[in-house]
Amino acid sequence: MLQTQHTFFIFQPVVICLKSMFYSVIIPVYNRPEEVNDLLESLTCQCYKNFEVIVVEDGSSIPCKEVVERYAGVLDVHYFVKSNSGPGQTRNYGVERSRGEYMIVLDSDCILPPGYFGEVEQELEREPSDVFGGPDRADESFTTLQKAINYSMTSFFTTGGIRGGKTRVAKYFPRSFNMGVRRSVYEALGGFSEMRVGEDIDLSTRVYKAGYSCRLFPGAWVYHKRRSTFRQFFRQVYSFGQARIYLYKKHPETLKLVHLLPTVFTGGIVCLLIASFFCICTLLPVLLFALVIFTDSSVRNRSFFIGVYSVATAFIQLIGYGSGFWVAWWKGCVLP
Repeated sequence: MLQTQHTFFIFQPVVICLKSMFYSVIIPVYNRPEEVNDLLESLTCQCYKNFEVIVVEDGSSIPCKEVVERYAGVLDVHYFVKSNSGPGQTRNYGVERSRGEYMIVLDSDCILPPGYFGEVEQELEREPSDVFGGPDRADESFTTLQKAINYSMTSFFTTGGIRGGKTRVAKYFPRSFNMGVRRSVYEALGGFSEMRVGEDIDLSTRVYKAGYSCRLFPGAWVYHKRRSTFRQFFRQVYSFGQARIYLYKKHPETLKLVHLLPTVFTGGIVCLLIASFFCICTLLPVLLFALVIFTDSSVRNRSFFIGVYSVATAFIQLIGYGSGFWVAWWKGCVLP
């Protein structure tokens, strides 16, 4: 494992609860002080208060130390700084310094609704679970592009609902933007691997293989405020496509039909574009798909403009993922 130099600061709240912590909120952060501020602000509004917050700066050039200090009096927040090693190892670093029975792993660009922990509590009381996850949504304050990206990442027509939608075509695997893990299970599995992309699916896969209980908490959703341009979104989903091949080589049984759909879509788009030079009618399936996305997104978001943007983000999501998949497959499975 990469050895890192680190320093840390601990901010204690004004009132210290003598009861041992039940939840530890683990937040890895890389150059996102404004997003961290929004997340911490949402944590102060939680109806349930029995948790600590662990913020780990992963070698950021734009630190969030001053942001975290603002919440020292209202949250039991702990701030650490370490050299860059990727999100998985940064979460492990935070877990090692936490005390909770459950780890709540969040991305730094998420915002929690006030009843988040209440939903988690109710689900755990109803049926105990070793590992769980929740879906993500877009808040009304998000930009048109952020709402369109949220649609593309959660729609049944683009991802099959595998990120936590009510309608899914594959087994649910919790993802690190909104994941809960029992400490004993986390330690037994060795936490996150050294993979820089796909490390959350790798952990979820090992959870199932080890026989631990894992399920979706549909009411424990978060607002996911992705800071993206079209280009950044393409790069993100491209890396997701690559990660699927890395996961396939490590866990062959995890590759399902739903993961192949973006690659088929990408190949189909290329073939249809070539064929359109001979017959323009071959583009009709592309136009039909765009119409479906536009209509569904416009209705769901009640916005014509989000519907238009969603057509672009849906194509970027599928082609980006498919391209990353094909490139990683060629380099990792064919060339060797």
